[in-house]
Amino acid sequence: MKTVNTIIAVVLLIVLAVFAVQNTGAVTVSLLNWSLTAPFALVAIGVYVLGMLTGTSLWSALRRPMRDRHKG
Repeated sequence: MKTVNTIIAVVLLIVLAVFAVQNTGAVTVSLLNWSLTAPFALVAIGVYVLGMLTGTSLWSALRRPMRDRHKG
């Protein structure tokens, strides 16, 4: 199983590298008075990472009360 996970990770890294190389055009992201101009691939990867972090935090915050309710 460890070999399968390694193969999947390598394939995903290759796909990510190809994505980054093919999407070097700059995009501007704005929020209120703040703006950032960066390559599209970097913005997309950053949004994905932020989504993972917030999703993990939300899942943890929702799971804790449910676990405490079942304890007693």
